[in-house]
Amino acid sequence: MTERIGDRATFAMEIGAYTGGLRVVDIWAGGKRLTVDDNFAFVPAFLRLIRPDAARVRLRELPPSPFPGRPGEEVFRLLAADEEQRYEYGFLRWGETVDNVSCVAYLDGELVLVFSFWRPTHPVPADRGRIFVARIDPDDFADTVQHAAYVLEVRELGERRS
Repeated sequence: MTERIGDRATFAMEIGAYTGGLRVVDIWAGGKRLTVDDNFAFVPAFLRLIRPDAARVRLRELPPSPFPGRPGEEVFRLLAADEEQRYEYGFLRWGETVDNVSCVAYLDGELVLVFSFWRPTHPVPADRGRIFVARIDPDDFADTVQHAAYVLEVRELGERRS
């Protein structure tokens, strides 16, 4: 049974079946499914990647927009042209599940996630290379990720006992 945590329109994680030592995890932002190429996560490693991001967002440790007042799409393009800044603002570095997405994040009252699908094999050609923006309350993002981490951990322990 799949359990959805959060809202697909802003940010959600869906925890699904356990198959061959991997858990199905679908990640959504701004109404777009990010895990279109690979939605299988090795839970112990995945938890080590997602928990620090939840904590950083909860503590408001992300930087503000590097280009205040500019729309997210323009911020993304400007960051893409500056490797050092792009690295500083890089976000959702959660392994193979989202390595098909380039994502930056910053705080602008809300958590702003700006992302683009970069692979030429992206299954939705109209979305390939297009820039998307999702806005979410930082605490809602952190709650979603932390709750998903809890569900993943509990299910992982249950599978090991089975």
